[in-house]
Amino acid sequence: METWNTEFTPLSFLRRSAEAFPDKRAVVYYDETMTYRELFAAVERRAHALRAAGIESGDRVAYLVPNIPEMLMAAYAVPLAGAVLVPINTRLAPEEVRYICNHSQAKLLVVDTALWPSVTPVVDGFDTIERIVDVEDATITTPAEVVRPESVSPTVSTLAEFLTGADGDASDLAWSVEDERSTLSINYTSGTTGRPKGVMYTHRGAYLNALGEVVHSDHDGGSVYLWTLPMFHCNGWCTGWALAAAGGTQVCLREVCGEVIWDLIDRHSVTHLNGAPTVMSTIINAEQAHSLEAGITATMAGAPPSPTLIWQMEELNFRIVHVYGLTETYGPYTVCEWQDSWEGLDHRSRARLLSRQGVGMVQTDSARIVTLDSGDDLVDVPADGQTIGEIVMRGNNVMKGYFRDPEATEKAFQGGWFHSGDLGVMHEDGYIELRDRSKDIIVSGGENISTVEIEQAVASHEAVLEVAVIGVPDAEWGERPKAFITVRRGQPATEAEIVEHVRSQIAKYKSPREVEFVEALPKTSTGKIQKFELRNREWGEGESRIQG
Repeated sequence: METWNTEFTPLSFLRRSAEAFPDKRAVVYYDETMTYRELFAAVERRAHALRAAGIESGDRVAYLVPNIPEMLMAAYAVPLAGAVLVPINTRLAPEEVRYICNHSQAKLLVVDTALWPSVTPVVDGFDTIERIVDVEDATITTPAEVVRPESVSPTVSTLAEFLTGADGDASDLAWSVEDERSTLSINYTSGTTGRPKGVMYTHRGAYLNALGEVVHSDHDGGSVYLWTLPMFHCNGWCTGWALAAAGGTQVCLREVCGEVIWDLIDRHSVTHLNGAPTVMSTIINAEQAHSLEAGITATMAGAPPSPTLIWQMEELNFRIVHVYGLTETYGPYTVCEWQDSWEGLDHRSRARLLSRQGVGMVQTDSARIVTLDSGDDLVDVPADGQTIGEIVMRGNNVMKGYFRDPEATEKAFQGGWFHSGDLGVMHEDGYIELRDRSKDIIVSGGENISTVEIEQAVASHEAVLEVAVIGVPDAEWGERPKAFITVRRGQPATEAEIVEHVRSQIAKYKSPREVEFVEALPKTSTGKIQKFELRNREWGEGESRIQG
């Protein structure tokens, strides 16, 4: 007897909701509202436009666009055209944008008009971009200094020009895939080598992660989700696909601003939002903050939230769903599952338990805490809440690999499990908890920052002899970079000079705002810089070296 299997793809979620809820509100952005029928049609039109522009199966299409409907539609339109989406962090410096476009070998770039300053300086340095599409957001006034190049190669066109003649036959578009393990998107993350790595997501992984979001964040047809999490970050944790699966409503938000967030919460009766602890802090500390009658489910990750932040949010009637993961795991991989036995605890004790990273989500394998034995085999640490090891994961929600980097991929999957670079402990109840990082990565405001990348930028200053960068605690951002520098004899430099120089090389948010000049950096007998000594000094004797 012949059987048929349908390949998993998140494209199916929008197709179903357009059929089941055609007149239901799908997307809101200021005065603009789209039903599921309208969203479906708009996505198809963009997919036709991509094909008319010469985009073929497997081609990469880069998007440098904030959390506006155009970015939300890209998550469907690009794969519907058979292509691979490359979302770019909107806060990156021009050189970083150029690198990602070239490394991904993207053929087309879609850019928000206000973000041209991140593109114009490097537009002549694109190796494979054949066309740039300019998306103008009518809700903002574009700064006068932002000028779109008129005569450059690649060709530049407006979105309206791009969509002209894009009304192809709907039968040409299949809301399905032949291979669910084909690449859906490539998400670039800061790497320990200083160059970002392209993390490949599959249709299968995105489909399953989205369903995990539906389960653990309790999404349904009544969900009104506010986009406080960047859509470029892990494809927004796959939440855009999750809301379409549930038939909910997505409220777009161009920029995180406390006043605007609270206005949207009250105006649209928001039920859900996601973000890093620093975003949650912005929300609850806004002047407009108030207790919520209906309550909001706030799914939080990026760095462990402090118990104080958790109970402060609970006081305003936010229900916390604490998750943990990385770009390499499609975003959330574990969740701190609520236990009924915690109900009777005082709010501080309860918040302490909720700040742990928890257990594997419903669509994942269980995470492990391991060390390597003498034969390089993975050995689980005892579940005593004290023995530190590295968090490793595998399964449907671990990346396909790093794009065009087989060596890094092989290293990341040593022993058959993905190595997170995060250090933690396993508690007796099976919940994991982060304690430190083994990689040279800082998570500040939910963004990964490579210390090596910063060190390279600092070292390019002529006065710098040696440099070491570590993450130090920060009350607002959780962690922030700090640079320790020795200077060349006869070439003095000031802190302001170093900071300004670094900001000319990499994105401003990555730049250390504090530089300490030292006589010498701590080193081993072989000359290797001992960063742990610097971290000991900055973090003190606290139990955790990761802060939310």
